[in-house]
Amino acid sequence: MALHYFRILYASQGGPEQPVTTKAGPTLREPGGDYEGMHKQLKRVFNAKPGKRYGRFSTDLGDAPVQAWLKDYLEEKQSFESLTDKLLAQWGELLGTVDLDYQGAIAIAHEQLAEGQVLYIWGLETDASLFLDNRLSLDQGETLSLSRLNLAARIEVDDWLAAEPAQNYITLVQARGTGDLGERFAQLAGFESSVDVDKETQTFLDAVEAFAREGDAGKAQAVRTRAYEFCKDQGAAGEPVPLEALSGYLDEENPERFTEFVSQAQSLPAQTVLHPDQRKVRKLVRISGTGNGLSVSFSSDLMNQAVYYDRNQGQLTITKVPKALREQLDRYLERGQEDNT
Repeated sequence: MALHYFRILYASQGGPEQPVTTKAGPTLREPGGDYEGMHKQLKRVFNAKPGKRYGRFSTDLGDAPVQAWLKDYLEEKQSFESLTDKLLAQWGELLGTVDLDYQGAIAIAHEQLAEGQVLYIWGLETDASLFLDNRLSLDQGETLSLSRLNLAARIEVDDWLAAEPAQNYITLVQARGTGDLGERFAQLAGFESSVDVDKETQTFLDAVEAFAREGDAGKAQAVRTRAYEFCKDQGAAGEPVPLEALSGYLDEENPERFTEFVSQAQSLPAQTVLHPDQRKVRKLVRISGTGNGLSVSFSSDLMNQAVYYDRNQGQLTITKVPKALREQLDRYLERGQEDNT
């Protein structure tokens, strides 16, 4: 089993100036079954989640005691139960520093794979649901959601403990709107940012765009599309984008052409690894914009084929209107005619 240890921890705070109460579930060794299935599903959601942050443990041990606790656990100086007890106590203390009306569970998972060890901290989400009680009357309850993930952390243990530690062995999901809770969760994971995702995204887009324009104009969009596909596949697997691997994907006959180009044009070493934001990388294949009550989005392949832009007049002309949109427009015009009769 890939899942070596698993434990669910619960914390609740009734509101401002209310004490935080905590509770720990049983420590499960190689639980398998539903736990393994839930863990795998959460990993899929995690990998596909856009806007992830990348970093390492804070250099201030007082801000990141998890690294000392985790090291003691890996060296068998303490048990997984002891490690998670300490994490739960710290989680309670962190929640107590802010005024929140919060109740929820986190799960700690130690995964052992052939390629290395990983520690996950899952912020579990729940959905309200209806069910029948033993008298066949409706009652309300909470069920775990395996499709939503607003808080999560992945610690690549082997990268952290390597002779030359990686600069970004922690990946953090901290969704918008999590606010103080999200900040406290990052503190629980001992997270310190080491990657400027916005900057690396722009570097990726600039490199691909410059390379696409360097070659045959007729093949430029194909280059953008393949770059997007590669980036999307890497994101689905929870992996960054190595320029060497991207170069081989863009041109199988001359796999070094892209890295040689960006090395000369943008001074990017062939060994560069980037962490582009999946949402922004879509700009390679889609053109979109919103404003003044209008929202437009279309594949960039359609430019000058089904969509034409007059830069001087600031006008956009669509010659092949989608069927569903055309039907909506027809119905709207028909209603307008009826209103005027």
